[in-house]
Formats: sequence, structure tokens, C-alpha cells
Amino acid sequence: MPDRVRAGVVGASGYIGGELLRLLLGHPHVEVAVATSARLAGRPVDAAHPNLRGFTDLTLVAPDALEPVDVLFTAAPHTETMARMPEFLGLAEQVVDLSADFRLRDPAVFARYYGEPHAAPGLLGGFACGLPELHRKELADADRVSVPGCMATAAILALAPAAAAGLIGPDVVVDARTGSSGSGATAGPANTHAERSGALRVFAPAGHRHEAEIAQATGLDVRMTATGVEAVRGVQVVCHAKLAGGAGERDLWRAYRERYAGEPFVRLVARRRGPHRLPDPKILAGSNLCDVGFAVDGRGGATLVAALDNLVKGGAGGAVQSLNVRRGWPERTGLAFPGLHPA
Repeated sequence: MPDRVRAGVVGASGYIGGELLRLLLGHPHVEVAVATSARLAGRPVDAAHPNLRGFTDLTLVAPDALEPVDVLFTAAPHTETMARMPEFLGLAEQVVDLSADFRLRDPAVFARYYGEPHAAPGLLGGFACGLPELHRKELADADRVSVPGCMATAAILALAPAAAAGLIGPDVVVDARTGSSGSGATAGPANTHAERSGALRVFAPAGHRHEAEIAQATGLDVRMTATGVEAVRGVQVVCHAKLAGGAGERDLWRAYRERYAGEPFVRLVARRRGPHRLPDPKILAGSNLCDVGFAVDGRGGATLVAALDNLVKGGAGGAVQSLNVRRGWPERTGLAFPGLHPA
């Protein structure tokens, strides 16, 4: 397998596209060959991403100017990618999709959560899940990858060890909080500063789309709510479950330590004192880390918590980590930034 690959980014003017460019431009085994944008074609990359000034002289091109590459990252809006996927598969030996279009295996579930039929249902079963912590074996030879949603990634990593070990009951409530960047670079009036500043907006009181991804990955019966908070970056999920079979705190520690031992980007955070006793996305900004922690209430309940940067581990970082797995490169390659404190 070549030690260097040519990469393309579809939807490069969005926030996820910008994070992909930032990470790939610093990756020792990647050359960014092409980046597309429907709204900023002909403009330099730094017109959309001023943090990349001086790091690239790449110009954004129209979507129909996409050229063949070794690996193609698709970060177009949800429901736009599925119709073009046959074209994308013909342009690259590996496609890593960051939209929601190929995350769900059942087209009926997709239609229920996204409000329209899937345009390429025959392709759904061919995508490996871009979450190396649970799917590293499949990713090792996967040429089609679908990266989970940001809140889904956090919730799956929070719940998977306890669910797999049978330590919690099947009914789980996921309470998710997300920063404004999760709405994308072209978000509407509800995300202007005047409307978002100081707000705690419950924008999905029930049935958030990531609910289906979490249920699919964990086998649990998931109910999910989502709240927009004032932060720009970051996701935190607080998952409420009932302990099963007399399980307690020691059992949880054992399950999580065994499941995440040696994982380069998952840290267990469950301390009894200090300002960061449980996972907090503030200290994870810019990193590919996901912090996971838990607490038990003495009445048979467990609160399972996870936090991450929605644009990195919840998006572009997960995609690059999946690329590293597929190419046999160390998973930390291009992803070693530890986050900031204070921020």
C-alpha cells in the first residue's frame, strides 16, 4: 500500500470540510489534491477557513470539477450525498462519507428519521462504520466508510461497554448538548449571535436523528433529546440507564477499563473532586479525544457521560482516524493535538 495518498474533500467550505483540510494538510502521508464548494468555487481555501492562511494555496472548485483521487472525503449536507455516491465511488478507491446518508443500514429507518426515501438503498450495507473503537477490524480493509454523527459517537462510546457487558437495562435516555458549530456554516436565523447567545435551546425534545444510530450500534432502546448551548464547539451526552443484575460501580470500572485499554483517543474520566470530575468538551476543543465517565446513584441507576469536539472526533478526526486504520498507519498520525486548557 502506498505511503502517500492523494485526497479530495467534497463540501470543503463547511465547518467539517474545514476541519478535514486542517487535519489533512498536517498529515505526513496525505496530499490534498482537490476541494469542492458549490458556493465558493473559484475562491481560495482561506476565504472559507481563515485559520488556514499560509498553509495551502489550494483553490476551491465546483462540484462538477472533482477529479480522481486515492481517497475522497464527502462532507456534503445530509440527503445530498446519496444520489451522487455512485459517481464518488467511481472517482476514488476509498470513500469516507461524513453525511448521515450511509449511517443507517435499514432504508425504512432512514426514511423515518430523515423524511424521504433513500436514493441508493442497495449501497447501505456496504459501508463500514467509521468508529475504530468498535469497528477496527472491519475498517482495516474497508473502502467505503460512513462516519457516525457527533452526538451518536459520544453516546455510543459512553454506552457500548456497559451494554456489551450486560450491566445496564435496555431502556436508555440520552440527553445531548451541542455547540453552535453543529448546525453548520450556513445555519439559518435561529443560529445568529443574537438568538444563540445565552440560550439553552431544546431543539429536539424527542426523536433526534442520532437516536437511530445509537440504537443500531448498541442494541438498546434509546430515547434522545438534544439541546443547543452557547459554546461554539463541543458535544456532551448524559445517558441515564438502570443497572442490571446487581451491577455496581466496580463492574462498570472493570468493563470500561477492559474495553478501552490501549485506545489512543478514549480516556476514562470519573473523579470525585476537582473542576473536571466528569467529561467536559471545553478542554477537548481541536482534539480527537473522547472522554468517557460515569456515576452510580445508589438506587440502581447509572449516569454515563461522554464529551468530544463535534468537528473532530465527532466528524473530521473520526474520518482521518478511519483512514489511518485502513492504510495501516499509526492511528495518532495527524491527530496528536491534545486540546487546550484554559480555553
